Amino acid sequence: MEVFVTGGGGFVGREIIQQLVAAKHSVRALVRGVSAINDVRGVDTVVGDTTDPETLRDQLSGCDAVIHLVGIIREFPGRGTTFKKLHVESTVNILQAAEEQGVKRYLQMSANGTRENSISSYHQTKWEAEERVRQSNLDWTIFRPSLIYGPEDQFINMLAKLIKALPLVPVMGDGQYQLQPVSIIDVANGFVAALDKENTIGKTYQCCGLQSFSYDQLLDLIAQTLGQVAGARKIHQPLWLMKPMVALLQSIPLFPMSSDQLQMLLEGNICTETCWQDDLSLQLHDFSSSIKTYLKH
Repeated sequence: MEVFVTGGGGFVGREIIQQLVAAKHSVRALVRGVSAINDVRGVDTVVGDTTDPETLRDQLSGCDAVIHLVGIIREFPGRGTTFKKLHVESTVNILQAAEEQGVKRYLQMSANGTRENSISSYHQTKWEAEERVRQSNLDWTIFRPSLIYGPEDQFINMLAKLIKALPLVPVMGDGQYQLQPVSIIDVANGFVAALDKENTIGKTYQCCGLQSFSYDQLLDLIAQTLGQVAGARKIHQPLWLMKPMVALLQSIPLFPMSSDQLQMLLEGNICTETCWQDDLSLQLHDFSSSIKTYLKH
């Protein structure tokens, strides 16, 4: 199968491409410029931009499937980097290109927690993008991963750096909100396995790991992996103080959090079903064992 991949240079995209190549699929990856994807054997690259439909003309011709991964976790409107542009407009453009160029199979990366009438702008635009996929004429499958972890992840590695660098790790609120991290290997396995499985067409999958943890528990597991047997040293910050502070400082690029991200963190990120694992016969990785392979003391 020849698979067209957008967002292939990202954290998840690189793993999916490697697994596609290992599974003997041909890969055509859309890139905006020079990319490390060029170094992966078995991958053809084409230059284009999912936010510019003109650059997608004839780029998908001859492909059997599309895996659309483009997305952002934080927007910077002053730079033209918005959820609306990267989530919704990007999806609309790639759907149109797929339909016009005869590609039938379509896999979409969304996010766990996406739902109608969600509070965060991130989830609102992910929902709108999903709706456009559901309204298409393609054989679609939507994946909603939880917090994705792996050697090059941003979140777990960031927490590890904070634990090593600070005498006390700041925690928003009570730290009891629940997270259910999922391995990047498992997420990629799911995408690749779904390509030729008809039972996944028209389905939306929650994608979570084996266990859920409170934020405090997650910090303790990371700290213990780093050799701090007693767990992380934490200081809990009251939300009445932190919410306005985040809102005030979020426009500063170096500030590590936005109000949207805080809202999603406090909502938690767990799954209520295991259809993804069952339908695709996935053997999921254990979080505690997996992070030991890439977090260093």
